[in-house]
Amino acid sequence: MLFPAFAATLLVQGSLVTGWDTFVVPHTDGQDDMPGLVAAIGNHSTNSTILFQKGVHYNIFTPIKFPVLNNVEIRIEGNLSYPTDIPTIQDPNWGWIDGHGQAWWDTQNQVNRPHGIAFSNIRNGVIRDIKLWKPIAWNFATSGSTNLHAFNNKIVAVSSNPNVSAFPFNTDGKNTYCEGGHGLSIGSLGKGGSVADVQDVLIENIVMNKTLYGARFKSWTGGNGLARNVTWRNITFSNVRFPIYVTQNYWDQNLGPAPNSTSTNNTHIQDFLFDNLVGVIDDSPNYFEGSCVSDPCWYFVEDATGREVVIYDLYHNT
Repeated sequence: MLFPAFAATLLVQGSLVTGWDTFVVPHTDGQDDMPGLVAAIGNHSTNSTILFQKGVHYNIFTPIKFPVLNNVEIRIEGNLSYPTDIPTIQDPNWGWIDGHGQAWWDTQNQVNRPHGIAFSNIRNGVIRDIKLWKPIAWNFATSGSTNLHAFNNKIVAVSSNPNVSAFPFNTDGKNTYCEGGHGLSIGSLGKGGSVADVQDVLIENIVMNKTLYGARFKSWTGGNGLARNVTWRNITFSNVRFPIYVTQNYWDQNLGPAPNSTSTNNTHIQDFLFDNLVGVIDDSPNYFEGSCVSDPCWYFVEDATGREVVIYDLYHNT
């Protein structure tokens, strides 16, 4: 499949410098291109551009973990592709990352779903103009980051099979288009009693189409810490089941029924703002979303009619 040319740029620790270096990622047809990148990345970790060049289909057959980068631009102008067969991961035009999610959605396979891209502990960074095509699950994560700006990204997670839907999880940012998935989510936080610290997040100017949630916050029962000063602003949505959904009772449906706990040991929330959310709710009586593997589905809300604009599932004094 061909897609129009579009460059994707990830800028880490940006500032104006001299002596800039550009490294073109090598490619071999039919082979994993990541070992070559891993071998060379240490020589281009400062004041550099790492370029996936236009006209090349790169193979991401193994995960890559970048070292600490200082003032580095990762520029995706070619296509990046995961393996096409599911077992490989378990044991478009230019500039797209093709997740080959359709095979996973068709078989409702959620075992060892890969996390797409993780940007951890970034300081003063930019994630922009990334285009993700049929991601299997998570798109990109930004844990531990400060002053990180994500904007002008496009995530298309639409099933071509009318009998199944996608089950990716969308990300957040600014000026972004999302189709399919689980919405503009903060979390999940506090899994296994871990301490969360999420503050000063702005998500704005987003178009959502056919997603399960619009603006969403989720934390696990028994979590700790604080999520504070989070704003969802200027969100336009179409055919979204739950426009605003906040829960402190997130759980793993594969481990059994939802927990019935009155514990106040949960991730506390403070200063949440939902500003100018406009759109159309999907109130279909037989609504089904692709990540449902239980009965009732994990996103089932008792007594909900499918026409609620806001749903809060909270604990007292948290």
